[in-house]
Amino acid sequence: MIGLWKVSDYPSLPHPFSLPKNLMAGHSKWANIQHRKGRVDAQRGKLWSKLSKAIIVAAKAGGGDPGANLRLRKAIDDAKAVSMPKDNIQRAIKRGTGELDGGDLEEIIYEGYGPGGVAVMCETLTDNRNRTGPEMRSIFSKAGGEIGKTGCVSYLFERKGIFVFDSANVEEEQLMEVALEHGGDDVESTDEGKFQVTCSPEFFDELRDAFDAASMTPEIKEVTRLPQTTVDADPAVGKQVLRLLEGLEDNDDVQNVSTNLNITDDLMDD
Repeated sequence: MIGLWKVSDYPSLPHPFSLPKNLMAGHSKWANIQHRKGRVDAQRGKLWSKLSKAIIVAAKAGGGDPGANLRLRKAIDDAKAVSMPKDNIQRAIKRGTGELDGGDLEEIIYEGYGPGGVAVMCETLTDNRNRTGPEMRSIFSKAGGEIGKTGCVSYLFERKGIFVFDSANVEEEQLMEVALEHGGDDVESTDEGKFQVTCSPEFFDELRDAFDAASMTPEIKEVTRLPQTTVDADPAVGKQVLRLLEGLEDNDDVQNVSTNLNITDDLMDD
């Protein structure tokens, strides 16, 4: 169970105010994100490779100056957060701007279904779609899923900026005040002792900078696809879906994986 607060629901609330403890059914999105982050962060070399690709594409799209390219700035921040060496970051930027070879990457999104009809979206950056496509189809197939047509599950997800804080490290009222004033739309408190703030992607940079200015450091900050609703699966099917997600995350071309599976503590502990 989670407590949910929406700016739109309380337009006239004065500051400071407390987080309403209205409860709603469902499991926090934190569990889904925690599962994915734990899997990827355990493989630092693979993570650096993925982050290098994100830097290359950002620099290619908007230039090599992070001051003028917010997407590049975020990619660099993500790389620094996992101690990626400065030389690696600079090489990736130069590949993106064409100063070095290796910057020819393409963004491709694969949509499909896992076991039990669970929706799965997979964002990739690849230098060879003729390699990546068959690899994605094979991973889905081996886990009992299948690739679908473009748009088959994307309508079930919404792009959101998300920030996750340890509730022991932030003041609740200050967190909500900063979120309210800088584009946050939801603040959730979770049973795992976390505060989760979401916003529209266009407010992500403003909200990130506001948290930085307030010396509030999130455990997670990213723009991702969140399911509008989640679905439950019996343990056997849930484990199959997790194997599919892990197989996708292990692929070097995969940048982000989203699912509408309700990843419970029991599934994560197994």
